[in-house]
Amino acid sequence: MKKLTKREFTVIVERDEEDYYVASVPELRGCHTQPRSLDKLITRVRKAILLCLEVEHESRRGSEFVGVQRIAV
Repeated sequence: MKKLTKREFTVIVERDEEDYYVASVPELRGCHTQPRSLDKLITRVRKAILLCLEVEHESRRGSEFVGVQRIAV
């Protein structure tokens, strides 16, 4: 039997103009969710990650999230 290994993903959380919380996972293309509350965020983003992994057949894109920068211009 194949042993399942846990993987960790970076999740970026923002709040949009309609007060939805938008969570996205940079390592998984198209992986995002939009709950109304932070309470639902973790549950929803975990489900989104699992669905994205199913679609991608657990293959990585080869990228790694490094960080976020704010720049004033």
